[in-house]
Amino acid sequence: MTPKMTRWTLALVTGLMLTGLAQAQTKKELIAKVIQLQQPSVENVARSIAAQTAQQILEATGPAVAQQPADKREAVAKDVQAEVKKFYGDIESVLRDRAVKLAPTAMAPVLEEKFSEDELKQLVAWLESPTAKKFNESAPVLLETMQQKLVADTRGTVEPKIRTLEGTLRKKLGLPAAAPASPAASAAKPAKK
Repeated sequence: MTPKMTRWTLALVTGLMLTGLAQAQTKKELIAKVIQLQQPSVENVARSIAAQTAQQILEATGPAVAQQPADKREAVAKDVQAEVKKFYGDIESVLRDRAVKLAPTAMAPVLEEKFSEDELKQLVAWLESPTAKKFNESAPVLLETMQQKLVADTRGTVEPKIRTLEGTLRKKLGLPAAAPASPAASAAKPAKK
């Protein structure tokens, strides 16, 4: 063997070894890429949790606000809303940052178990495609539209069940029965289908 052939052989063997090492890391790299591409969705999960929490707090304070003297009720309601909005701003960023940090440890094992390397390659290609980006941008509108239609379509079925549950819970808690809705309040509600 000539020295030139030995260098070429050594280069070939080294290249093959490096390729083997690269392939061993490929699946982990693909998983990291999928998680990176899903970061907006992960952040949206955190935003959703923050929004749901803030909404639950607003709903829980509603009865206390309603019991305020009429001349103070609007000001108290605005103060409560401002505090809840501030709370949302504080927890939204905490939840979002933490979600991004937790995503790799939460998502990687599932991706590792459920997807082959080829599937991960296809998934990355899809997530990076203009069609996927357009779909992801449209997803909030699609889901909001679906939510509105679902609520409108089931309002007539769900609202009586809510009123029945409220009545049952009031009895169990020893609370007075809810006052019937005023004609003005009924007129403010959208018509049922």
